Amino acid sequence: MSRHARPLAITAVAALTLTACTGVVEDEPGSDATGPSPAGEPTDASATSTTAATDPATDPAAVPALDVEVVADGLTLPWDVQLLPDGTALVTERAGRLLALDDGTTREVTIDLATLFVGSEAGLMGLALSPEFEDDRTVFLCHAAQAPGERADVRVTRWTLDEDVTAASADGVVVDGIPLTSGRHSGCRLLFSADGTLLVGTGDAADETNPQDLRSLGGKVLALTPDGDPADPDGHVDGADPRILTYGHRNVQGLALQPGTGEPVVWEVEHGSDVDDEVNVIEPGGNYGWDPGPGYDESVPMTDLDAFPDAVPARWSSGSPTHATSGAVFLDGAAWGAWDGALAVAELKGSGVTVLTVDATGEVSGEARIPELEGTYGRLRSLTLDDDGALWVTSSNGERDVVLRVTPRG
Repeated sequence: MSRHARPLAITAVAALTLTACTGVVEDEPGSDATGPSPAGEPTDASATSTTAATDPATDPAAVPALDVEVVADGLTLPWDVQLLPDGTALVTERAGRLLALDDGTTREVTIDLATLFVGSEAGLMGLALSPEFEDDRTVFLCHAAQAPGERADVRVTRWTLDEDVTAASADGVVVDGIPLTSGRHSGCRLLFSADGTLLVGTGDAADETNPQDLRSLGGKVLALTPDGDPADPDGHVDGADPRILTYGHRNVQGLALQPGTGEPVVWEVEHGSDVDDEVNVIEPGGNYGWDPGPGYDESVPMTDLDAFPDAVPARWSSGSPTHATSGAVFLDGAAWGAWDGALAVAELKGSGVTVLTVDATGEVSGEARIPELEGTYGRLRSLTLDDDGALWVTSSNGERDVVLRVTPRG
C-alpha cells in the first residue's frame, strides 16, 4: 500500500423521509455531544504541553487585542458558516435550517431537506461555496439522510442559490454512501482546494471496520471533482476506492488550507477518544493509524505506530484531557501580529480557540489561547476567515447559540 511521503500540495490533486429527532446522545470526553463538560473536568489547555515564554505567540505585546461582535444570536447548533461575495453569511444549523445573515438580520433560506436524518451528532453539517460561485451560484452541503426504505448515510449534495439568497434548489448528489449508524462520528467538513478539488472529511460512524477499510468512505478524507468523480482517477491508495485521499481517521472535524507556503498545504483536525485530539498534515495516500477493532476498542492509540509503522504522525495532539477540537482556519494578515499564519482551532469541550503557530518546516512551534473567547460563549465549532481577515465563529451549545465576528483591534 503506497503513499506519498510529503504533504498534500494542492496542485498535485487533480482536479437523507425520517422524522427528525432532536435528542442529543452523550459521547466520549472528546465528543461532539452538546452540553458542558462533566463537573470538575478541565476545559482548557492547562493539562497539555505549554509553549515556551519566548514564543512571540504567547507574548501579549506581539499578539492582537480582539473585538468580538455577536452577528446573530438565538440560534440552535449552527454548524458551519461561509461568506458570499457580497458579504452575506450563510449558516447551517444541524436540525436542517440554512440561514442568511445580512445587515444585522437573520432569515431562513428555503431548502427541501425532506430526507434529512438528525440524531446524535448527525444532521445538516458542512458547507462550501463553489469556486465559481459568482457565475454558477452553487453551494455544497454535507448532511445525514434516510429516504423511506433506504439505508441511512452521510452525503454531499449540490444546490443552486437564488439571486436574492432566499431559496436554494437541489442540483444533485455529489457523493453518498458515507457510513452512518446512530449519528455518532458523522464528520463532516468540506473544503475546496486552490485547484477546485472538493475535499470531504468523514467520520468512522463508530464502526470498528471503517477507518482501515479501503472500500468504505468512513474515517477518510475524500478528494472529488465538483461532480463527485475522483479528483485523481488513479487514486492515492493502492486498491482503494479512488475517491479516498487519506484513511485511518476517527472523526474529521476540520480542514484548513495553509497560505503562503509556495505549494499550499491542507491541515486536518479530528476528535480523539479519551486522549489525543489530533491536528495532522494531509499526505495523499496516508494512513493516519486509527484502528479500534475488534469491538470498537477506544483504548488504542489515535495513531497506532506499532500496528502501522508507516502511519502519519500527528503534528499536534491534545494529550489528556481532550478538548474536542473542531473547525480550523489559518489566520492571515498583518493585523493578526504574531498570529499571522497561525492555525486557529475551535474547541467544543474546551470552550475556546487554540492558536498553533507553525515554523518554516511545517512543525507546530507554539501554542496559545484566544483570551476574548475563553469560556465566554461555551462550545465553539466552526471557524471561517472573511476577505477582510476577520474570524467568524459559531457556538454549539444547543440553545441560544451565536455567530461571532472577531477582528484584531486597531
